[in-house]
Amino acid sequence: MVAVASIELLAQSLCFTSSILFAFIATFSRSQRAENIAQNTIAILLVASAIVLWWLSLSGGTLWGSNYLPKPLSLVCLILAFSARMNIKGTNVSFGANPHTIGKTDQIDAEE
Repeated sequence: MVAVASIELLAQSLCFTSSILFAFIATFSRSQRAENIAQNTIAILLVASAIVLWWLSLSGGTLWGSNYLPKPLSLVCLILAFSARMNIKGTNVSFGANPHTIGKTDQIDAEE
């Protein structure tokens, strides 16, 4: 049987590693191959984090003093793993008003 403290340390290490890679994704995106490797690594680490967090919860462990926290965090890890695989490459996903063109359209309307 694995000690609960070891499971907690593994969960924290996996989450830390994936968050550091997520923070440096802009650096990796300079090369298509490096970005794909980073995205796959982040997704794998986050899925592993979700599994380890669920394991921590089932073994009666706590994360930062809370026995409730591991299960919701495992869901967040799975959502982030899915979003890490999304490759939008500058695509406008909000479809909202562009603040850079609002003033320009007002000027064009005033000139007409």
